[in-house]
Amino acid sequence: MHRRKTLNIFFSDIVQFTDLSDTLEPERLADVVNSYLSEMTNIALECGGTIDKFIGDAIMVFFGDPETEGEAEDALRCVEMAVRMQERVAQLQSKWRKKGVTNGLKVRMGIATGFCTVGNFGSDQRLDYTVLGSPVNLASRLQSVAEPNKIVMDENTFNLVETVVSADLAGEFQPRGFARPVRYYELKTLAQEARHEVQKQLSHVGKHVEVMLYDSGDIRGAIEELREIQNKFEALLAKNEKDASPP
Repeated sequence: MHRRKTLNIFFSDIVQFTDLSDTLEPERLADVVNSYLSEMTNIALECGGTIDKFIGDAIMVFFGDPETEGEAEDALRCVEMAVRMQERVAQLQSKWRKKGVTNGLKVRMGIATGFCTVGNFGSDQRLDYTVLGSPVNLASRLQSVAEPNKIVMDENTFNLVETVVSADLAGEFQPRGFARPVRYYELKTLAQEARHEVQKQLSHVGKHVEVMLYDSGDIRGAIEELREIQNKFEALLAKNEKDASPP
């Protein structure tokens, strides 16, 4: 089954990876790349993203399918994921330098939002669950124009998250295949309140509930949050019991 819907597409790439692959021994290169991809994968999954593919050192993730929280929320989660990835890359620099990456790893990231076709594509021998559409190409191109260790986004993404981010208009360029130049923005900061809200929502996913306390002033808010979760679960339980009862 194929669907046409609005998705947030994310691409990341290690800067000058070819030079790195030419200078590191194969075993060390594999160790560095695998550790990097593993760390980024964990963050993507924690933020609710769908990992589309790895292309060498590049990563493609999308938000909005198979599950969606709404366009604005999906975009916020995508931006939160990118921020957390850059933070984790910064934390791991000393580890990678010890493995022979003298100058550390520098990663650039691009995010684009728009209508895509999502579903299973491929041949009779192999099908992949993936995304097709101009936002995929745009996200890849945005990643390529980003400065090292920076996150850039198209105007559609910016419009969805502009109330909770600080971003500068970085410029515009004419991607191949696009009728008009595309404006793009470089992310500076993501509001802590928005980050806390995303983390709070993600803590409800799965079999366990975790409430994050950022300081003692959050205790009353945590109690209210637990009550809201209880009410949701009780409503879900009542619905399940009603559906299971004989007519």
